[in-house]
Amino acid sequence: MSEAEKACYAVSSPRMALIWTTVAFFGGFAGVSAFGPIVSQLKQTMAMSPMLAGFLAASPALTGSLLRIPFGAMVDRTGGKKPILILLLLAAAGIAGIIMMFHRAAAPGPGDYPFLLFFGMLCGCGIAVFSVGVPTVSYWYPQRRQGVALAVYAGLGNLAPGLFALLLPAMVTALGFTRSYLVWLGMLGILTGLVVIFMKDAPYFQYREMGIEIDPEALFLTCGEELVPSGKAFASVRKAALDWRTWFLTFFYFVSFGGFIALTVWLPTYWTELFAVGMVRAGLLTAAFSLSASLLRVAGGVFSDRVGGERTVLISFVAVAAGALVMMAAGRSLPAAFSGQMLLALGMGIANAAVFKLVPKYSPTAVGGAAGIVGGLGAFGGFVIPPLMSLFVKWNPHAGYARGFAVFLIFSVASIALFLYLDRHAPGGKR
Repeated sequence: MSEAEKACYAVSSPRMALIWTTVAFFGGFAGVSAFGPIVSQLKQTMAMSPMLAGFLAASPALTGSLLRIPFGAMVDRTGGKKPILILLLLAAAGIAGIIMMFHRAAAPGPGDYPFLLFFGMLCGCGIAVFSVGVPTVSYWYPQRRQGVALAVYAGLGNLAPGLFALLLPAMVTALGFTRSYLVWLGMLGILTGLVVIFMKDAPYFQYREMGIEIDPEALFLTCGEELVPSGKAFASVRKAALDWRTWFLTFFYFVSFGGFIALTVWLPTYWTELFAVGMVRAGLLTAAFSLSASLLRVAGGVFSDRVGGERTVLISFVAVAAGALVMMAAGRSLPAAFSGQMLLALGMGIANAAVFKLVPKYSPTAVGGAAGIVGGLGAFGGFVIPPLMSLFVKWNPHAGYARGFAVFLIFSVASIALFLYLDRHAPGGKR
């Protein structure tokens, strides 16, 4: 046995890697809430239609979803630290741009819309940290422990939009737009600095940096790293894309995680426009959804480790369908609407964990590529769904806010049908 096989020379540990990857995701994922919590206030000064407001609120999700594919695949070649830092710096540039727009005028006007849209998309680059973190965490942990580890990573990182939906309206009310976003930029700067200092790549990448060649079995025995990347970024994407199961998982994630992002940016407008509550209270109601879904993702990881990811996906989409039905029937009943949104939080939170429990299982040699496709195109739902829901508002300004949840009913029923096909025809046929 060689010296490299006798001991693990990698710096850091799975626990520390999980902590700092989660910190990075938390900092980047806050970009979801760049405009969502305050879009109802911006509508008054910028004269936006429901459709334009929906696009502005969802703008961070566009880059946050599409960049997940190349950056998620990049992990198999470079490790996770470099792409994470690039994305966080881009997000910081977006926040700085928003600060500039707020600083140059007392309140944004209609002519500022294209610039805010652009900076919102730049701010959303941080959302793409998610698909980088999934393979980064997966390469530190053996497969039997990945479900819980990924659920902790995603669940705690997912808390960021909920906290910002709660804090940003209050900060804007107390400090104004410019100072509020300056505080945000300062926080992101501190988090990025901590990641630079403390985050380390998985043992495989550290060994490669040291010029040590080691076979996969020895790497697992000494360092506990069970999965070994292919080393070719887009070969990983191509390999994952050729597996039809990747696209089923992508659609599931489009509904669950894309839906989570969509509702995080949509619900503040829903509560203020339909129920005439204030911006701060709307943020509180939205935070109840977002924080609950994020914490339930952790529970979903534990549950999917015990009963299997496929069964967990089925149960969760039944809950999403039920929540959508309650929201459609709630009308102007705030207690009923709140109950419906919490059902949606339950289903989406658990589904988000279950879907990514299946990614390493179905693509063990292309985790980075599969994470990029599933996480990237799946998160694209966060950009697509709010404008779809705004169409119902355009057709009927009052009832449309409730009827718009038909989008989730249709998508969840389709997900259940696809799951039944996956369960019956998946290669191997075993959970």
